[in-house]
Amino acid sequence: MDEPMRRDVRNYPPRQDSVPAARRRSAWLAVAWGQPGAAADLALLTSELTTNALLHGALRERYLRVEVRLTGAVLRVEVTDPKGERWPVPRNPSPEERYGRGLQIVSAVAQSWGATDRVVGKTVWAELAVGGHR
Repeated sequence: MDEPMRRDVRNYPPRQDSVPAARRRSAWLAVAWGQPGAAADLALLTSELTTNALLHGALRERYLRVEVRLTGAVLRVEVTDPKGERWPVPRNPSPEERYGRGLQIVSAVAQSWGATDRVVGKTVWAELAVGGHR
């Protein structure tokens, strides 16, 4: 039998204030869906993926799409942007560099992550294993 799925999709303009808005929304969803212990990790993953999309995949007038799903024991966040040619590549920045650690953070927190090509753009996703849900 298929596990019930919960799903939320929001589009955000390519602006800095979209990052905290997406982060707050995903944390709220984790709690609302009976996974309060995963709220902080989901918020962090959402923040990192949305920031990367904003910095490396955004185009003016093209919204970023953030989808959060709970299926069985997996909580998944997907961030879609319009630039498919800018594929996510983890970096090893020097200690002096201020940026470049987002995907290292995603790798450390998520059970798995990856990217999927789309007809227009790409989707970068991360998954968390969670306990039972209500």
